[in-house]
Amino acid sequence: MSLILSKKAQEVKPSSTLAITAKAKELRAQGMDVVGFGAGEPDFNTPNHINEAAVQAIHSGFTKYTPASGMSELKEAVCKKFESFNHIHYEANQIVISNGAKHSLTNIFSAILNPLDEVLIPSPYWLSYPEIVKLADGVPVFIRCEKSKDYKITAKQLADAVTEKTKAFILNNPGNPTGALYTKEELEEIAKVAIEKEFYIIADEIYEHLVYTNQPFVSIASLGKEIYERTITCSGVSKSYSMTGWRIGYTGSSKEIARLMGNIQSHQTSNPNSIAQKAAIEALTGEQKSIEQMRQEFDRRRNYMYQKILGIPYISTIIPQGAFYVFVDVSELLSMKYKNETIKTAAQLAKILIEDYQVAVVPCEDFGFDDHIRLSYAISMEQIEKGLDRIASLIGECTH
Repeated sequence: MSLILSKKAQEVKPSSTLAITAKAKELRAQGMDVVGFGAGEPDFNTPNHINEAAVQAIHSGFTKYTPASGMSELKEAVCKKFESFNHIHYEANQIVISNGAKHSLTNIFSAILNPLDEVLIPSPYWLSYPEIVKLADGVPVFIRCEKSKDYKITAKQLADAVTEKTKAFILNNPGNPTGALYTKEELEEIAKVAIEKEFYIIADEIYEHLVYTNQPFVSIASLGKEIYERTITCSGVSKSYSMTGWRIGYTGSSKEIARLMGNIQSHQTSNPNSIAQKAAIEALTGEQKSIEQMRQEFDRRRNYMYQKILGIPYISTIIPQGAFYVFVDVSELLSMKYKNETIKTAAQLAKILIEDYQVAVVPCEDFGFDDHIRLSYAISMEQIEKGLDRIASLIGECTH
């Protein structure tokens, strides 16, 4: 008798971003000078005051179980942060602390989806969204967004995509991979659709502190009682505080959804790491200057990358307004030849870059756009300059 492994698990795509990062590390280990634009995490150390809070937790013996959905002191800190920064009021029993924002999203879809429920996902999208939805027995439905609209979904597009099976819509703001930021007016129009058509909005706001324009960041749940009740807000400390490895994410939702997520988490993982929770309290309640210092440095790199790309033929981009990525349109390159070989896909371009120019970029087929690549500016300016010069060199070798 042959034992058949999980079909659901076999259909899960591996992460192309992690694969690119692994390839870059492998080549570096061989002594190659590789520039890695794949980074999905800040290149700064976790601030010292946060580290010290973790060390103190260890020395004081805070190394045991906490409540499964997170310790009350951290939930209160999250509530205060939601109130002051996002202008959303949540009580502690509406908060669930999880093992990173990705785990928070897993909890959300496990709590709200029934088999074959549809989740609307604007494309381009973070590549894990559809996989998380499918693992929760949902059906991802993609809505292609246009470059002319800064890759942002319009309210009309959203309304036109809704069916009787629609359960939720994922709103990533600011967005990965584009860095696009929604205005208050755009969010109000999206909120009207969600209220009228009766579906949940999953507001992934993990990059909320990394915004570079005069346009303020707005949480969609702050726009009124009706949309507040239909929104599950998701964030965490990983990107803003350079705490990716600490694995602390959190959600704000209705009490009923929070209760369901807490129950699910209690059986699947128990509590988030106790030491990391203590560190997260310090991150949210301690001094915040480290956020601004990182934001300013990212802004400097962003401006340099954008201006540099504008000067390179056959590629283009929109100026990112948040996060730390540049979404590069390479469609003009895809009919050109390199060493007498026609470049047909962004994945093929990425392969040439890593093998011949030691530059690791993320091809974006898994993000819904197979003629784009993603470059992260969560790397040093020196690396950015070197990497973009190498990309320009490759393009200089291409012919029609």
